[in-house]
Amino acid sequence: MNLKELTTLLRECAGVGEGIDLDGDVLDVPFDDLGYDSLAILQVTGVIERDYRIQLSDDTVAEASTPRLLLEFINECLSSATQAA
Repeated sequence: MNLKELTTLLRECAGVGEGIDLDGDVLDVPFDDLGYDSLAILQVTGVIERDYRIQLSDDTVAEASTPRLLLEFINECLSSATQAA
């Protein structure tokens, strides 16, 4: 998964706050600063888990405070799932 796919899901699941540019360099911007609370991130990760058939632990999701961290966790899980298949 890449940043563009993640920001598309963020927009679809939780919208975009006024004055927030998700098309900019947001990899290391905390989700709180982007206007997304933990509930919004849980919604997005729920869609990702369903669509990609992976399971992210709640602790992992809670630790992912930026898009970069969340993408690292997602892609690590996707890689593990691919290797197991």
